[in-house]
Amino acid sequence: MKPDRPVVELVIPTLNEAHVIEESVETIRRYLHDDFPYPARVLVADNGSQDGTSDRAQALEEKYDDVRVLKLDLRGRGRALREAWTKSDADIVAYTDVDISTELPAIEKMCRAIHEDGFDIATGSRLLPNSEVTRGTKREFISRSYNLMIKAILFTRFSDAQCGCKAMTRRVVNELIPQVKDNAWFFDTELLVLGEKQGYRIADIPVHWVDDDDSRVRIVSTAWEDIKGILRLRRHLFSREFRQAKGAVALKSTPEST
Repeated sequence: MKPDRPVVELVIPTLNEAHVIEESVETIRRYLHDDFPYPARVLVADNGSQDGTSDRAQALEEKYDDVRVLKLDLRGRGRALREAWTKSDADIVAYTDVDISTELPAIEKMCRAIHEDGFDIATGSRLLPNSEVTRGTKREFISRSYNLMIKAILFTRFSDAQCGCKAMTRRVVNELIPQVKDNAWFFDTELLVLGEKQGYRIADIPVHWVDDDDSRVRIVSTAWEDIKGILRLRRHLFSREFRQAKGAVALKSTPEST
């Protein structure tokens, strides 16, 4: 039975973000406290920072009851999300990037899609007709090309694989996250592809998104890793391992198994 007001844990993955972490957490906390319809808390998942990010985050943890810090020695956004979500006991887990490029009200839209409309996963999209995006031509071209490549090679329906704002149920964390192999930027894509192919309901949520001029993403190296990830994932979709995982999810979803 679904809780009337599910507890939401919002994860902020960070790497060397000491210059913005305090302002970002304060902004997010204020939104969750003043405007968010569900009880919520913040988890800063620091993955290998060496600039004092975790120290500043821990000061916020000491200051607020609804802020926690998870400190990891190894880097990787996917690794940080995996550790944070699998250790959480919240009904709905979500994440947003520390730069808050995606509008915070999108978090409410995603959580409502899960709690009220029965979706398993909700993902922000910068590529839907109702999305509002402010970014340079180069990044726009790369993003659209990447998502077209995913559709062409993996035959997916969701519109935006790597928008930094997603939410999912506890069931998805337990069943799907262990199947995701990537620990870096491709984590988001792999999660959505595996989820869609196994029949999880995915809500595509249009968002207002503003590019971060201070983004640390290395476009060329990340693009190459993404291409390798897509090819690996395509092979996996035809594997016996994937067929078994898909069958297990289908079995759990039948009325006899619930």
